[in-house]
Amino acid sequence: MEQRTHLLIAGEWIGTERALPVINPYDETVITDVPVATEPVIDSAIAAAEAGALDMRRLPAHTRSAILAKAAALIEERSDEFTDSIIAEAGKPRKYAAAEVGRGVETLRFAAAEALRIHGETVPMDASRGSENRRGFFIRVPLGVIAAITPFNFPLNLVLHKVAPALAAGNSVVLKPATRTPLTALKLGALLLEAGLPSRALNIVVGEGSSVGSALVRDSRIRMVTFTGSPAVGEAIKRDSGLKRVALELGSNSGAIIDETADLDKALARCLVGGFSFSGQVCIHTQRLYVHESIAEQFSARYTDMAEKLVCGNPALPETDIGPMIDRAALARGLALVEEARAAGAEILCGGTAEGTVMFPAILLGAKPELPVVCEESFAPIVTIHTFRDFDEALALFNQGSALGTYDYGLACGVFTRDLGRAFRAAEALEVGNVLINDSSSVRADQMPYGGVKDSGIGREGPRFAIEEMTDIRMVSFNLA
Repeated sequence: MEQRTHLLIAGEWIGTERALPVINPYDETVITDVPVATEPVIDSAIAAAEAGALDMRRLPAHTRSAILAKAAALIEERSDEFTDSIIAEAGKPRKYAAAEVGRGVETLRFAAAEALRIHGETVPMDASRGSENRRGFFIRVPLGVIAAITPFNFPLNLVLHKVAPALAAGNSVVLKPATRTPLTALKLGALLLEAGLPSRALNIVVGEGSSVGSALVRDSRIRMVTFTGSPAVGEAIKRDSGLKRVALELGSNSGAIIDETADLDKALARCLVGGFSFSGQVCIHTQRLYVHESIAEQFSARYTDMAEKLVCGNPALPETDIGPMIDRAALARGLALVEEARAAGAEILCGGTAEGTVMFPAILLGAKPELPVVCEESFAPIVTIHTFRDFDEALALFNQGSALGTYDYGLACGVFTRDLGRAFRAAEALEVGNVLINDSSSVRADQMPYGGVKDSGIGREGPRFAIEEMTDIRMVSFNLA
């Protein structure tokens, strides 16, 4: 499959005078240059998508489903190509890049299935006095043109979580992938065309959020903006989008609670992956651990030993657990968070140093809850460990720890316990969108409703739930009198 490095507009690959380098985060070499969308190109993309929305609206549900199912099969056939693309531009270790490709295939298949069951309901009009002779129902109709703005950390699956349900519902899309990781998205665009997608239904533009992203957000032809990224940018999108619908998947400082009844082996294994997979550059990174004081010393010692045994280095190698940070700025920020905590009295059990662009996994004890490494989103391979005496205290500490920073996050929390009553109390008390019992916060099944509360976002992803966001209800009433 040929690698595309131009912008996709109405089925054509377009170049511009200015280009951005796409850099391999591990060896910092330039992979290729990708054109930056100019104002006329952005206008052309939106105009094409307007026409594409009509094309998609005319397609029957079974055709939309078949296109998405074929795209899933094509990605599965070429999984190695997509895996290598993710490794090269995102620096994601091979085991996690391959898992992302597999999840992308599932996301497409879930969306293909949902395309076949988009439906409305009958409405009992005679429940209202004066409407005894009316019969009513509502249907779901596509919104039109959807702008999808995606982050660097899942350059395939988070793109598909926006594009696949939008197409399943009969919308068209203008996609702006992250400038650091556009190549996998462009590869996906070529594959969707091969799968039979109408040429104007997906248009891909690349460029900075302050210019290209803002142009999409402000354009009146766009009916919805779906975005994954920082709360600050999410706030700007909500402010600038006018009356458009928005779905915002924003930041988090997620974590887990491990009580004294927990299966310790399970908690250690799952929190290790949750804390350090893709160098913590994950929205649901298990950043904060609250451990019962009776097991805290044992947990901390074993957790540190396991973290020190993780293989750090070249993400292309199958044995690598920890690859590079996405860029030098992200690396510097991660190291600074650890050093700031050290200066404030936290104990560094391991890590907090780097080699090249690879940051070694860091575990901190005694970090004060108001420190940025605890209450802000670290987006780095850093885990802080805190202790508690009472389970309800742990629930309160978790909620408080999300409220001390610049943003009051509420995305995910894992809870490890064998006590069913505690599990239900956690489900009711934790101020998050996702409560994971006997799992770390980093668990996401691609068909589940996924999203946050408070400053962690608006709306839900997962194909069925995204389709609800990406369609309008149209009420139809018949007067039989």
